[in-house]
Amino acid sequence: MTALPTIPHWIEGAEVVADDARTAPVFDPALGREIRRAALASETEVDRAVETAHTAYLTWRNVSLAKRTAILFRFRELLNERKGELAEIITEEHGKVIDDALGEIARGQEVVEYACGITSHLRGHFSEQVSTGYDIHSVRQPIGVAAIISPFNFPAMVPMWFFPIAIAAGNSVVVKPSEKNPSAAIWIAKLWKEAGLPDGVYTVVNGDKVAVDALLTHEKVASVSFVGSTPIAQYVYETGTKHGKRVQALGGAKNHMLVLPDADLDLVADSAINAGFGSAGERCMAISVVVAVEPVADALIDKIVERMQQLKVGDGRRGTDMGPLVTEAHRDKVASYIDIAAGDGATVVVDGRGIEVDGDEAGFWLGPTLLDRVPTSSRAYTEEIFGPVLSVVRVQSFDEGLELINNGAFGNGTAVFTNDGGAARRFQNEVQVGMIGVNVPIPVPIAAYSFGGWKQSIFGDTKAHGDEGVKFFTAQKAITTRWLDPSHGGINLGFPQND
Repeated sequence: MTALPTIPHWIEGAEVVADDARTAPVFDPALGREIRRAALASETEVDRAVETAHTAYLTWRNVSLAKRTAILFRFRELLNERKGELAEIITEEHGKVIDDALGEIARGQEVVEYACGITSHLRGHFSEQVSTGYDIHSVRQPIGVAAIISPFNFPAMVPMWFFPIAIAAGNSVVVKPSEKNPSAAIWIAKLWKEAGLPDGVYTVVNGDKVAVDALLTHEKVASVSFVGSTPIAQYVYETGTKHGKRVQALGGAKNHMLVLPDADLDLVADSAINAGFGSAGERCMAISVVVAVEPVADALIDKIVERMQQLKVGDGRRGTDMGPLVTEAHRDKVASYIDIAAGDGATVVVDGRGIEVDGDEAGFWLGPTLLDRVPTSSRAYTEEIFGPVLSVVRVQSFDEGLELINNGAFGNGTAVFTNDGGAARRFQNEVQVGMIGVNVPIPVPIAAYSFGGWKQSIFGDTKAHGDEGVKFFTAQKAITTRWLDPSHGGINLGFPQND
């Protein structure tokens, strides 16, 4: 039997695999078949990766902004030219359909483009003559090695929330992708090398908890960026901060869509389908609960079911609407919540188990599922399911719906659907959630604004990308100066150039 290929690490600008490396299986979820093995880094390999990244940082931090941004622009152009290759890798190892993979890359590229303007984002302030003969100015400087621990659901976009800004600001990065689908991170590493990024500035170590703990405790790691489930996010935050790291840890979610009686129910039904079942529900911004203010629930459910019947589930490379879940174990866990909800008294309106698919029977399939009258005491309501299971909860008023959302443990994303501007304004003012959509089901902000939630959806006080991302990857200095004697550099009539 032919041995499966091993996905390597990327250290000092080259692929690296130890002869005795532990490995983990990487599946094609649409086929239900193991296609590769991912090398799992030891503490020694993580130490080597961080040491080389730190050495690279000491040089990279002093490279001019003009040269840094030139490399970022080149990376952006290469990514745009070859995004189809990356999308195919994402679909093969995650299962999401090609169009969704391309959308993920496009949203990540927004942050690359934002980072291309790093010169503006790093501007400081200057105050002249604050005291007689004294001036004060501020600068922002890089802080060192940035560790990025990313989840399986967005193997390209989530790392791109962090590394473009970190690199543009003068840091080096070590990416630890999910061991379920690490090939995208290696592909990106090769693209950085082609764009001219010096070796060691972008490093990849594949791994499990051993690698994560090694990064969280390494003395030369300055910051940690994490996206994943809430328990692990809390662990990452507490461990990293205990060891002196800056940490931004984005956790889980249970996102609600509040539907008021005056809402356009066709728009709501389309939005519920898109936000609930896109990427097989494996999104931290997926809508998992529709909060219907009566008397709209029955009519809305009819419209949602009508649309669900039109969805084509299957291999994401075949032009389907929704692909498989990432692993068999995750599929089975998501499916178990259907039994939990039914046992707690919910009505299973559409059951996605046993659905006919356009794909291999061995794939990790679970079709779109709709639950009605889900009790708010049920684990199917309180816990993050992270799959294509959409719940309907019925309430009698706007106030009851708002209170329901605010009483939840999570505060990542939410949406309100209404044609009443006053109700929408009150909702966005009073809801205790970090990202809000008004007639927008997936309110992921553009790169210039920062991504992150409230409550158990985030640990640390800094969100991803935007102004907060720049601040996270830099430290400010305030400099007071006094010059007693003026001087000049002589005559040079040539036009000044950046270099």
